[in-house]
Amino acid sequence: MALRHAVLAALLDGEYSGYELAKSFDIGVANFWHASPQQLYAELTKLERDGLVEGRQVVQESRPNKRMFQVTDAGRAELEDFAAAAPKPHVIRDDLLVKVQNADRIGTAPVIEQLEERAAAAEAKIELLGRVLRKMRGDLDEEEYLLRGERIGGYLTGLRGIAFEQGHRDWCRRSAAVLRERMNRAER
Repeated sequence: MALRHAVLAALLDGEYSGYELAKSFDIGVANFWHASPQQLYAELTKLERDGLVEGRQVVQESRPNKRMFQVTDAGRAELEDFAAAAPKPHVIRDDLLVKVQNADRIGTAPVIEQLEERAAAAEAKIELLGRVLRKMRGDLDEEEYLLRGERIGGYLTGLRGIAFEQGHRDWCRRSAAVLRERMNRAER
């Protein structure tokens, strides 16, 4: 997936400024696609140039003017083509995995610390996504929301984000425990 598709998909919710888009990305899209605000602004410029979004200037009295963006019909067509295309195979690219793979050769203590930090970050993200999903479903329980709720796509990707973070957290905790035990045994 290209960043362009993630931006177009985020803009389906309505008209956003670059700042609002970055905030929306942090909450809704960040569990499966990361982009810095600078990348988002650059992508909005490209999308506007390509006719996939249109921007308009909003004059503000007490703040600098801002540009608001929305998806065009061509942008929707681009997303429909993207949705119909076969997905690329998923690959993992993670510096921490390189460190873990070689932990017994390069020093275990810093790797254990990084695993514990990553597990804590995953736990925080699980809590954040859980709050977002609870807010989305309101008074409905999860099964009711899955059957009748609005905007089910965002809910389903949130569930995937939670499952991913839970698996990642559990793997980090287990790996840290295994490496710690091996390090302790080696020191005896």
